[in-house]
Amino acid sequence: MQPMNVPGPKAKEIIERDSRVISPSYPRAYPFVMDHGKGSEVWDVDNNRFLDFAAGIAVVSTGHSHPKVVRVIQEQAEKFIHISCDFYHAPWVDLAEKFNQISPFEEEAVSFMTNSGTESVEAAIKLAKHVRGGSQFIGFLGGFHGRTLGSLSFTASKPHYHRGFYPLMNGVVHIPFPDPYRPLLESKFGEDYGETVVRYLDEQIFGKLLPPEDVSAILLEPILGEGGYVLPSPGFFPALRRLCDRYGILLIADEVQAGMGRTGKWWAIEQFGVEPDIICVGKGIASGIPLGAMIARKSLMTWPYGSHGTTYGGNPIASVAALATIGLIEDEFLQNAKEVGQYALQILEDMKERHPSVGDVRGIGLMIGVEFVKDRESKEPAKEIHNHISNLAFERGLLTLGCGESVIRISPPLSISRSEIEQGLSIFEEAISIAEREALLTYAS
Repeated sequence: MQPMNVPGPKAKEIIERDSRVISPSYPRAYPFVMDHGKGSEVWDVDNNRFLDFAAGIAVVSTGHSHPKVVRVIQEQAEKFIHISCDFYHAPWVDLAEKFNQISPFEEEAVSFMTNSGTESVEAAIKLAKHVRGGSQFIGFLGGFHGRTLGSLSFTASKPHYHRGFYPLMNGVVHIPFPDPYRPLLESKFGEDYGETVVRYLDEQIFGKLLPPEDVSAILLEPILGEGGYVLPSPGFFPALRRLCDRYGILLIADEVQAGMGRTGKWWAIEQFGVEPDIICVGKGIASGIPLGAMIARKSLMTWPYGSHGTTYGGNPIASVAALATIGLIEDEFLQNAKEVGQYALQILEDMKERHPSVGDVRGIGLMIGVEFVKDRESKEPAKEIHNHISNLAFERGLLTLGCGESVIRISPPLSISRSEIEQGLSIFEEAISIAEREALLTYAS
């Protein structure tokens, strides 16, 4: 496939204007300037068409501008747009009732609505402190939980998120995430690596550093998102749940990226057979309308009147968009994510056999990571090839996003079809082939 001439003249003009008035802190992947989208397709301002394997960082779960979502937004906007949390409105209650139905808890669930994933994490931190009374928390290396100061204190995927912002919130101790591809700890004979990590937490952290009675909660992503789309070893969550139960520590699952059906179940933690105490929700919750939620077991929602609040969280337009999104996922896209995700994994596993730069392919549903390495024995991250592949794919009509040190994520809308996955992965493989060939020429010279 011939590369497109991107960015085009209209895109260049907008990017130049952006550089004068928009904060330089935003991490732009490459010069894509969107004009419109439909389903899994998007067009830039110069009318170049792309397949979208990024979905706005796993946000537009029902595809771009799904007509059912657009319709309920329009209908609600004609009624009223805002009322605030000082009063009541039906869509807010309807959404909380729906969260109760799909929550991963055996007991009833109660929701606190927010505007984003990082706010959901902040709310969970506050609730955990209120319930447990402890000042300490456990986080995981590789985790990403947001950029506000509380959630940033747990984020440990790249040092530049912290640079220049110390001191952060006190009281977060980080331990290794149970990454079976890149283990940091030594396992005992016959021990699952996830069990190794939990044993390390119990014996070394609780045994030598941090009294477990001072720990309010353990906060983690069931599957690392920005940290590399890493799935934990299978023994991890059962062992972690047992540890939490033994010490009375709350287990908080950050489902902001992995939840809302992306793995083929409502919540990624359901893939591992355990029940958390609190979940943090955002991104794919409302098909692109800003919304988040902190959902907890009802017995934990004991904080008093006025102890936490929000101006915009549970906004009526966001609430109806979320209800429409949940309905579409429930009726169509939950199963589609599972089936099309399995199909994509099969294609990528075959692709791995043809391309030595592909070190690992992993994922569940439509949350798939492809890790690039310099060689499979050393597993040294191939950052240059990874970046080059992303740019080559963009030039040929495919939007992707990186994560971790050298991982490209496959996280399209949950509505994507098998034929669109095939087309996108064909572009992806072409980009890999070119990058590998050019890398060989560079090494030879």
